[in-house]
Amino acid sequence: MGVLTDVGPAWLVPSAWVVTMLAHETTLVSERTLLIALVVMDLLLLAFLAVAYDEMDGPALGAWRLVLAGGLLVTLAGTAGLAMDPTQPTLLALSLYGWMVLPGLAYVKTASVVAAVPARYIYVAAAGTSLGGAAIYAIGHIGGIAAPETILVGLAVVGAGQTAGIVTAAWRNVGETRPVAP
Repeated sequence: MGVLTDVGPAWLVPSAWVVTMLAHETTLVSERTLLIALVVMDLLLLAFLAVAYDEMDGPALGAWRLVLAGGLLVTLAGTAGLAMDPTQPTLLALSLYGWMVLPGLAYVKTASVVAAVPARYIYVAAAGTSLGGAAIYAIGHIGGIAAPETILVGLAVVGAGQTAGIVTAAWRNVGETRPVAP
């Protein structure tokens, strides 16, 4: 894979979570801006899958190939939902929960096959924060408990953990002849 596929996600993942947080609790990201961001994400995921699909094999990278494919599907669902009826956020919520849970599960798999320390521990933490952040978010989103604050904390926890994991993967990829798993 090239430099863009090796280190690009280290920029895209935190950017996506910042946009998500801004869209949730501010007026800085409008529905139209969010729709445009989702379309761009759809296209980037499709391009990334097309370029990197064959090279994403083995236990860890295979899990991430599934994340990209599943992530493309849930992002397309979110895009369609927002485009069709922004007042019915079910498909958008599916997309968001998908992007919390899918990488969390892939980080579990990655941590189980990567022996290098501290990367292994960072992947464990990324898994825990992705899944734990999803639970915190759900408490605010579905449960309504301190909703805006809980929602933002959940999103921040997910974003921080996934950013740490992907930055670790990018750091490990730099200088490698064959990329390592995120």
